[in-house]
Amino acid sequence: MTDDTNALAVTLFSEILTADQLLRNRLSRVLPKGMEISHFSVLNHLSSIGNERSPAQLASAFHVTRGAMTNTLNKLKWAGYVHIRPDWDDARRKMVALSPAGRQARNQAISAITPMINEVVGHLGEGKVRSVLPVLRELRVRLEDEN
Repeated sequence: MTDDTNALAVTLFSEILTADQLLRNRLSRVLPKGMEISHFSVLNHLSSIGNERSPAQLASAFHVTRGAMTNTLNKLKWAGYVHIRPDWDDARRKMVALSPAGRQARNQAISAITPMINEVVGHLGEGKVRSVLPVLRELRVRLEDEN
């Protein structure tokens, strides 16, 4: 790689990491009280797939350790946002489903973050956002493949 390519790569990742940190800070401020980004992410995932998942499947989907996912799921269970039951086919495994309270909490979180997200997209312009999405998706897929 040339020095120009190295500088470009460092600048790209620096911008992505900084944007990630700023977005996480803004999301944390607008999410409902007590809800963390990891909680919202799991609730949103379960809502969008509409099916139960094992903790291991969720950990894999979020690229976190099983221990980290277990910690998040325990907090969501304590809040009444998920139901965790034994897997009827394999008693060693558990299955996680979104509860009605979890669906409501997810919907409240969506309502809370939508104005902030719409403001950012509106400021950038839909055209710019649409043009950058394929690049960000390709980057994500590439990073997932190397994981």
